[in-house]
Amino acid sequence: MKSATKPRTVGPLSGIRVLVGRAGHQASALSTGLRDLGAEVLEIPFIEIRKPRSYKALDSALRNLSEYDWLILTSVNGVDALWERLRKLHLGGKPMRHLKIAAIGPATRQAIEQHGVKVSVVPKEYVAESVVASLRRKVKGKRVLLARAKVARDVIPRELRKLSARVDVVEAYETVVPPSSRQRLRAALTSQNRRPDWITFTSSSTVKNFMALVDESRGRVGRDHTSGSHKRHLKGVRLASIGPVTSSTLRELGLPVDVEAAEYTIPGLIKAISSGR
Repeated sequence: MKSATKPRTVGPLSGIRVLVGRAGHQASALSTGLRDLGAEVLEIPFIEIRKPRSYKALDSALRNLSEYDWLILTSVNGVDALWERLRKLHLGGKPMRHLKIAAIGPATRQAIEQHGVKVSVVPKEYVAESVVASLRRKVKGKRVLLARAKVARDVIPRELRKLSARVDVVEAYETVVPPSSRQRLRAALTSQNRRPDWITFTSSSTVKNFMALVDESRGRVGRDHTSGSHKRHLKGVRLASIGPVTSSTLRELGLPVDVEAAEYTIPGLIKAISSGR
C-alpha cells in the first residue's frame, strides 16, 4: 500500500516559487513560513558561515569579560559563535552575569536568552543605527564588546566611540560565497521549470554574494559590474528585501527593490512577499 502524499498547502502564495538565499542552517524558518502560505520554495544559499581564521581576539575578550560593561551581538551567528567559544574555553556562563547585553533584534535576543542570559536592550528597529540610538545615554565611559562577522558595517563602533564609549570589535565568524551555489543558481534562473517568481535577501552580504554568483565574469562586485548578466537572468523576477540597509545595497548594485519588510524580521519579510504579490 502506497503512503499518502502530503497535499500541497493552498494559500495566498499558491503557485508562486520563491528562491531563499539564506545560509543552509538558517533557511528553515523563512522556507517553512513561505510554504505555509502555499509557496514553492527553492533553497540555494548565497552565503556560507565559516569559523574565523583565528580565535585569538575573541578568546582574549572572553577571558577578560569582567572588564566589559556591555556586550553587543548583531546576529544569531554571532551568538552561536560566542557561546561555542565559551564552551571551548570552559568559561561557562558566569563571566556574563555582570554584563548588560544588547541584541539587534528578536531572533538574536531569543538565541541569547536560550542560554539563560538576560538581554537588556533590543532596539525598536533592527538595524545598527537603532542599536546606537538605544545605547546613546548608556555607554559614556563604558567599555563595550562587539562580536560580529569579519566584514560588517562600522556604524556601531564608530558612533559609540563618538559617545565616549571604549569599543572593542572582535571577529566571531566570517561569511563567504558558497562556490557550490554558482551552478545551481544560474540553472534556476535560466530554467523555465525552476525559475523563481521571487528572490529573498536577508542582509547586505546576501546581496553582494548573489551578484558574485550570477556575474558571468565571476568577478568583483561593484558599480561597474551592475549592468552585466544579472539583468538578463532577473527579467520578470521580483526581489524582496528584509529592511532598509539590505535595500540600499540592492539599489547600490543596480538591483530593484520590489518589496521591503515593514518589520525587519523573517515574519516581516514573509508578510511583505505575501502582500506584494
